[in-house]
Amino acid sequence: MVRPVKELKAFGRVELQPGEAKTVTFTVPVDMLCFTGPEGYRIVEPGEHELQLGASSADIRQRAKVEVTGKTRQLPKNWKMESQFSVA
Repeated sequence: MVRPVKELKAFGRVELQPGEAKTVTFTVPVDMLCFTGPEGYRIVEPGEHELQLGASSADIRQRAKVEVTGKTRQLPKNWKMESQFSVA
């Protein structure tokens, strides 16, 4: 199965005045690292993932690698992809 090189998992819009800085915190549950398998179910597999943060997919400003451990899991049919973010 061919999977995309990048996938948008979460986003938030923060308006800043010139020279202003804010801290943005995202919560990305491990289930958001799922993909749709060949039978149409969402699956979470163990392995390494790279999270990227940027103004756009062409403007990546930070990267972090995370490791998913355990067995491959199938998510419930009613599962919804939801993340949260806060601005301070």
